[in-house]
Amino acid sequence: MADTTGPTPRLPDPAALQEAWKDIAERSQRLLQEFAEKQAKDGPVAASGDVLNLTGTFLDFTAKLMADPQKVVTAQMELMQQYMRLWQATADRMMGKPAETVIDAPKDKRFADPAWRDEAIFDHVKQSYLLTSRWLTGLSKDVEGLSPHERKKVDFHMRQFVDAMAPTNFVATNPQVLRATVESGGENLVKGLRNVLEDLERGKGRLAIRQTDMKAFEVGRNVATAPGKVVFQNAMMQLLQYSPTTSEVYERPLLIVPPWINKFYILDLKAENSFIRWAVDQGYTVFVISWVNPDEKLAAKSFEDYMLEGPLAALDAIEKAVGAREVTAIGYCIGGTLMAATLAWMAARNDNRIAACTFFTAQVDFTEAGELTVFIDEEQISNIEAMAKQRGYMDGAEMATTFNLLRANDLIWSFVVNNYLMGKDPFPFDLLYWNSDATRLPAAMHSYYLRNMYQRNLLVQPGGITLSNIPIDLRKVAIPCYIQAGKEDHIAPLKSVYKLTQVFNGPVRFMLAGSGHIAGVINPPKANKYQHWLNDTPKNPPTFEAWMAGATEHKGSWWHDWDKWLAPLSGPKVPARDPATGGLPALEDAPGSYVKVRIVD
Repeated sequence: MADTTGPTPRLPDPAALQEAWKDIAERSQRLLQEFAEKQAKDGPVAASGDVLNLTGTFLDFTAKLMADPQKVVTAQMELMQQYMRLWQATADRMMGKPAETVIDAPKDKRFADPAWRDEAIFDHVKQSYLLTSRWLTGLSKDVEGLSPHERKKVDFHMRQFVDAMAPTNFVATNPQVLRATVESGGENLVKGLRNVLEDLERGKGRLAIRQTDMKAFEVGRNVATAPGKVVFQNAMMQLLQYSPTTSEVYERPLLIVPPWINKFYILDLKAENSFIRWAVDQGYTVFVISWVNPDEKLAAKSFEDYMLEGPLAALDAIEKAVGAREVTAIGYCIGGTLMAATLAWMAARNDNRIAACTFFTAQVDFTEAGELTVFIDEEQISNIEAMAKQRGYMDGAEMATTFNLLRANDLIWSFVVNNYLMGKDPFPFDLLYWNSDATRLPAAMHSYYLRNMYQRNLLVQPGGITLSNIPIDLRKVAIPCYIQAGKEDHIAPLKSVYKLTQVFNGPVRFMLAGSGHIAGVINPPKANKYQHWLNDTPKNPPTFEAWMAGATEHKGSWWHDWDKWLAPLSGPKVPARDPATGGLPALEDAPGSYVKVRIVD
């Protein structure tokens, strides 16, 4: 049994417990009524339970698995033999004899509590789970007849099932939860149930798991606080110009095009890790696009509209604001995909207003796009399109759940244990506040992006897509480019990002940063964290492996390397520009109003 020494167990206050259950019952009844009304209103598409087409996938997988019963029997016998070893080891340990460890996961944070190691019962539960999960996740490897996509899809969703069934996720098999239950007289479970109801209420019937204290942060108050002005806006975006901190600035302004799948203030969480503030301090006149959080009124807005009313509209506005025709630019994630397409469109028109461009974790060739491709097949896209068409947009919460599934133990199950089983409130963390601040996606744009980029991979093909009546070819882009990838990026895998080095025809500097999709980008020099790799070869080799073989590791942030690359491309120094007195009237203070539109409070 779990070690329950420590504070004396106590019984809950009966009156307080009765009041808590009354509150829970009333809120549950109201939620059930609201859920039934929502299902009746949304209709059969939203109510359908298998948007990802998992039933068909696993029926096909099972049929092919059972086509060779001998393999199934062999696999089961191997698992049984492992169980026999574990049962013997547990029996030996219970009798005080030395016992072997059949399987272990020393770096698995879920089993960090000493009871998983020190107590025979919990050690047995842990090893049983690890044996079973290893067996289940290995099943598809020996099944013949599965396409690569089917195999990847089975592997991914099998892992989701395995993660969900971990013993840490249940009261009776989590020693830490058992101790908390004994010590608090069960108050942790009552508080946890209240947390469940609060999250259901926030999500309007959908379980919107809180990853942080949502009341601890406010956009414009303690996140997204870099001073500046909104100097332009249209239906798709607000353009922010930030106040200078140097007496002189580079002549060419810097335009940042963030993703619209989430909000721009990942680049301005707090002063000490704000990329925007740091770039301003280096002498750049920084403009940032703050995308609208679209609703059904913008359902028909397309990828093309994001180009025309995003970076192209921003270029016109910047020239009016500061008198500079030429700029440098940054595209982050899908914002980088858009910038690649925009540069090709501009090249076809001999438009040279962007003198150099940086790409943060951006993809243009989606042949190795990672685990997100498990959600991209005809059945799933058709289901997603039907749901988005009915509402006019792809719900941002559903997109956030998709990204969270890529790291389910860290971004889902750890909070289930903390919030619902332990009955604790999540810790205030600005990054997770931003992660929970989801955005919607217009139905037309989302469908176009999934089909033409992820499914058909047309962007990288010359003339593969046409924007505003112009077929584009990325190979016509000849300006200097800086490409950043994250070593552990699970959204834009580094090999996928590297492919961009083989597409453009201008000078390309590739840099590999330590960490992932966020920390690989947001790594200020003062933090002295992670590392980055550079290869000073004049021409990037065809494969990432060849590039890495000649790369040199450097400790710490890569931001100074980027600054050394961009500064010579940014023109001479000119007097600093105040956004309050520029060529365009200031509409409101940064961060503006578009970024403050939330879909879950």
